[in-house]
This record gives sequence, structure tokens and C-alpha cells, in this order.
Amino acid sequence: MKLKDGYLYHIKDEFFDLINDNKLMKNHEEGHSRPTYFAFEEDNIFWFIPISSKVAKYQDIVNKKIEKYGSCKTIMIRKVLNKKSVILLQNAFPVLEKYIDHIHVKNGVHAKVADTLKKDIMKNFNYMLYLKSKGNNLFFTDIDKMKKKLLEEYKK
Repeated sequence: MKLKDGYLYHIKDEFFDLINDNKLMKNHEEGHSRPTYFAFEEDNIFWFIPISSKVAKYQDIVNKKIEKYGSCKTIMIRKVLNKKSVILLQNAFPVLEKYIDHIHVKNGVHAKVADTLKKDIMKNFNYMLYLKSKGNNLFFTDIDKMKKKLLEEYKK
């Protein structure tokens, strides 16, 4: 499957079995193919960022971060597919193409975020990578360890 930047996808269960990281959001929450992930490719790596519908849960966290730091780059609350949603950049992780299950479909159409939202997500994600390179890791998962494991898997 050829990944399209800015579209929403779902991941196969085998990915979670391979990585075995308790900090990853689990697949098939409540019997559904959840969560949905915003996806993009950067330097031959597929990145997935979970999208949550639990706005009330995360709104308080965002508010506290804004109060403490003046902004919140790790969690974005925006409209995705005309519904207020949470974009959890702090939970981003790399994936190999073979673990992509399917593209998210809404009303018979491949689901995509608006270009302006995609630009904002990418800006915050790249800022988080920059901070990580300077020793301030804001990602919940060990993305370096995951990339290494995925590269080993890819070489097999």
C-alpha cells in the first residue's frame, strides 16, 4: 500500500506485537479499528500520530501546559473530519509500510486532514524532533529504539 501524506490510517495488530511497548495506544479499542492515525513519510520513515475523540480528557492537559509553558506543541485539539479531535503528537511513532492495515474511509472517501492542519501538525512535530535532538524528549515512546527495531525487521 502506498502511503499518502496527510491521510488517516489504521495499523495491523502485528505491529504492536513486534514493538511490545506499553506506551503505545493499543489497537482495536472497544472492538473498533482504533485509534485512527495521521500519517506521513519523512526520510523513508512512515510516522503515525494517533487521533483521539476524547477531547474533554485532553483539554485540561492542554490548558495546564499552556498555563505553565505558554503553549502546547505535544497535543493539538482541532477539527478532523468535521469533528473536534485530539492530535497526540507526544504519542507519535515510526512504522514500516508492511504494518499499515488500511486507509481510513469516511462516507466512502479516503479520509484526509485539511492542508492547513497538516502544516500545523508538521510544524509541531518537527519542533518536537528538534527539541529531542537537543536533549529534551517530549515523545512518550522511545522512537529511536523503535526505529532501530523496525530497520532490523526491514533488513530481514
